[in-house]
Amino acid sequence: MIRLENVGLRYGMGPEVLRDISLNIPERSFQFLSGPSGTGKTTLLRLLFLSLKPTRGLITIFGKDRARITREELPLIRRRIGVVFQDFRLLDHLTTYENVALPLRVRGREEASYRNDVVDLLKWVGLGDRMHVLPPVLSGGEKQRAAIARALIEQPRILLADEPTGNVDPQLARRLLRLLIELNRMGTAVVIATHDIGLMDQVDARRLVLAGGRLDIYE
Repeated sequence: MIRLENVGLRYGMGPEVLRDISLNIPERSFQFLSGPSGTGKTTLLRLLFLSLKPTRGLITIFGKDRARITREELPLIRRRIGVVFQDFRLLDHLTTYENVALPLRVRGREEASYRNDVVDLLKWVGLGDRMHVLPPVLSGGEKQRAAIARALIEQPRILLADEPTGNVDPQLARRLLRLLIELNRMGTAVVIATHDIGLMDQVDARRLVLAGGRLDIYE
């Protein structure tokens, strides 16, 4: 679905943050992205989400050359990519239900056409009894599950998760990981950026390791 060939990225005139990155993310695949803090994991995810353009190299996504994707096409392609950010990015004045439904509301869909899907998804992530509360009332783990639900509401073909278990206890981290594994079994490709070695050891999955701006891949 996504292929990077000899991709490099730098900010302004500074040194390259990422160098000669070559990577193929197949459909239905599951991989961890790891490496020291500040090594570029979030930057790589932003490239995959198309919120950054590479300084050099080729990115192909869903068969399209990144350099040839127009401004009008970009939102349509991004709808096929779900993203879970480190800081959740929930809107405090909207309920859990409203936060998860927001991408569909922005597209102009009528609530009657998606209400059952949102309710079912919130139940699936274990928030069926928290859908009408505001984010400040939610625990860190509940906010994380709400963020995952929002990323999944448009049924993306790939999910990018940036440290999805970074702010929760080990028991909840395992629960979140099981959700992502189940999602992968249902057909969604998953990329999890994490520094948690114990979490990665729970799954037999490909590991992408960033260090010094370069990527090593361990199948």
